[in-house]
Amino acid sequence: MQDPSLYPDLKAVLEELQQALGAERVRHDAAAPLPPDPNVSAFAPRDTRAVLRPGSVADVRALAGAFHQAKAAGAGLPGLQPVSTGRNWGLGSKEPAAGPVVRVELDGLDALRALDTEAGYAVVEPGVTQKELSELLAGTDRMLNVTASSGHTSVLGNTVDRGVGLRHQRTQDLLGLEVVLPDGAIAHIGWWPGDGVHGKGDGFNPLGLGPSLLHLFTQSDLGIVTAAVVRLLPRPRRQSTVRAGFHRETLHQAVDALRTWKANGLIAGVIKVYDTASTATYGGGDTAGGYVAHLSVEGTERSAAALKSALLAEMAETGLFTSVSSSDEEAPADEDVVAHVVHAAYRGSVAHNERMLASATGAAAERVDADGNGWLFFLPFLPFDGASVVRALDILDRIHLATGIRPGSTVNALDADVIDLVVSFPFDRATQTEAAHRALDLAHLWFGEAGLRPYRLDSGHARAVTGTAGGAEAALQRALREAVDPYGVMAAGRYA
Repeated sequence: MQDPSLYPDLKAVLEELQQALGAERVRHDAAAPLPPDPNVSAFAPRDTRAVLRPGSVADVRALAGAFHQAKAAGAGLPGLQPVSTGRNWGLGSKEPAAGPVVRVELDGLDALRALDTEAGYAVVEPGVTQKELSELLAGTDRMLNVTASSGHTSVLGNTVDRGVGLRHQRTQDLLGLEVVLPDGAIAHIGWWPGDGVHGKGDGFNPLGLGPSLLHLFTQSDLGIVTAAVVRLLPRPRRQSTVRAGFHRETLHQAVDALRTWKANGLIAGVIKVYDTASTATYGGGDTAGGYVAHLSVEGTERSAAALKSALLAEMAETGLFTSVSSSDEEAPADEDVVAHVVHAAYRGSVAHNERMLASATGAAAERVDADGNGWLFFLPFLPFDGASVVRALDILDRIHLATGIRPGSTVNALDADVIDLVVSFPFDRATQTEAAHRALDLAHLWFGEAGLRPYRLDSGHARAVTGTAGGAEAALQRALREAVDPYGVMAAGRYA
């Protein structure tokens, strides 16, 4: 850990913020870094010099402005690291990519500023959870694109980190952002209701006019996002979930068949395929040593029935699937947590998600980092074809042989071309931490050698550390960062 005396100006700035925000919203120790917080992934802690807990956007503007003013005057200060609810489990939770930092915890900004089910959008602050928003939408014609993670995770936080829901990648739902810039100024970017430019009745135009600025602030350390406009999806009139089992020996052919059906409109939303290890981790039913695919079929009463009939006929003709069932004809067994979670999530509900979290970590959301079983994620994109999936799973078999850690894999087919492969490394924090982190290192190495790279990064494999920050694109990103934040108010993040 670095010497606290390297930041002699920090104490004065924090004391100023105690006056502006309230003493209870500023936590620091003038003599040393704060004690590290636990994280379920057992990543090495980085220096955190203070924690700021703003209660309003005005507070966020005040703290950014104070750091900007001090740094512009030559003060040496750590950068600001914003987190939403801090439940970025498997990727580092609240841990920064590097220290020292001053962490800005945004869960106190928890207002649902607007909810319009007719137009199809909500305006959420960082502390709004997917449980809160999805429950408010129950019984309406709209639904949230929820994830299979805990209902207590942030809608905004996961969206700006480009997470994946049961419908598609959540960036597709992002219409606009409110951002506090490093100098304390505030900007509304993309489509924003009632801002004098985009009226409430306008059609959504998240890209705006000219070069779009919206995704300057996803996976970004260029400012502090204090609100987002997210799209609410039309709720299908009828939805059923088809579950189909198959063996490893027919994996290649089964994946190719699933792609054909997805490309031709028989399947809606994200196709999810759990292997034996991930099913055991998350609490699924018996896979008979193979895989279970979950497929959403939906539409009007008539079209959904026709699509399901066609899909079941196509599946039977292949001879690839060892079992096929449908949620509207055969409800999953109570102990099949995965089936309950996925079926509900296709319908915009997180009613069963805490059961899956408890199965995976052995802890409730508020205790995962302190008490949960070890949990790491590796998240590459793959082409949606059988050969690519087989190649990826062969790499996971090699990792298991090299480390003794059995990875679980979940195929999330986002569309007819791209798979988000969720690789989980469950481990015993008391005895397997070193082996699990070795397994994660090998995943980055061996998938990278195969040209398969992650679309999200953990705090231990930041872009700068993994050597993927070179080239003209990265140089342009650095130039933009220097233009927006010339004094380094914001700490460099995982994607810097």
